[in-house]
Amino acid sequence: MTTVTTTHTTSTPRPISTGTPVPTVRRIGIRATISQSLTMAYRGMLKTKHNIEQLFDVAIQPIIFTLMFTYIFGGAISGSVSSYLPVIIPGILVQTVITASITTGVQLCDDMGKGVFDRFRALPISRVAPLAGALIADMTRYVIAIVITYIVGLAIGWRPDALGALASAILVVVCAFALSWIFALMGVVMEKSASVQGISMLILFPLTFISNAFVPVSTMPGWLQAFVKVNPVSHLVTAVRELTINGHFGIHVLWSLLGAAVVMIVFVPLTVRAYMRKA
Repeated sequence: MTTVTTTHTTSTPRPISTGTPVPTVRRIGIRATISQSLTMAYRGMLKTKHNIEQLFDVAIQPIIFTLMFTYIFGGAISGSVSSYLPVIIPGILVQTVITASITTGVQLCDDMGKGVFDRFRALPISRVAPLAGALIADMTRYVIAIVITYIVGLAIGWRPDALGALASAILVVVCAFALSWIFALMGVVMEKSASVQGISMLILFPLTFISNAFVPVSTMPGWLQAFVKVNPVSHLVTAVRELTINGHFGIHVLWSLLGAAVVMIVFVPLTVRAYMRKA
């Protein structure tokens, strides 16, 4: 009698293919991220070139505000126009540039509504590059606002320290770039650009006008002075004044840079995360 032995072999089941390729995650280095961000910034500047009306606010606002505040309030606040210029020009400079940073969030919201950033998200590039590129491109707006403010101020008799004026311009651009990340987050999260602009102005107007930008702090009530002294806009305005008057690099410059660093540490990751989660 013959016994037949049957050997059973077990085989590892093959994974069922769903037809969808598994995406590979490729880490983007810092050098590539910077290069891609600059490429996106160039795209933003080309966009501004073909929509030159986007520069009207930073080109016209410094002229109107400088002349209006100087000749209307100069005599009443400082006794003369010439003595008011070292006070008002730094205030107008800071107000104009940080107000211009609102446009970053507004344009970002418009682009996301049109589906432009959906295409960027599908590209094998750094996640932060499209956002950083848009913000870097808007730095052109800040420089234009600064140059026009300086030209108007010089034309009506303002005489700043040369190196201090250059240092204050760099300081204001750095702080405005950091602040623009807050509005970029609004542009990513909110659905309508009008909402971004309205809420941003609601935040910035009290910060700029309840500060030492236009009037002496000593003329305000005591409870209001307490707020003005901790207002980050007041620190930035004071830093610009000290730099433009005598080139003094004081504690207010350090406070302004520290505030800009904290804003970027907090809001850059929040903005990128909200951008990646955006449907």
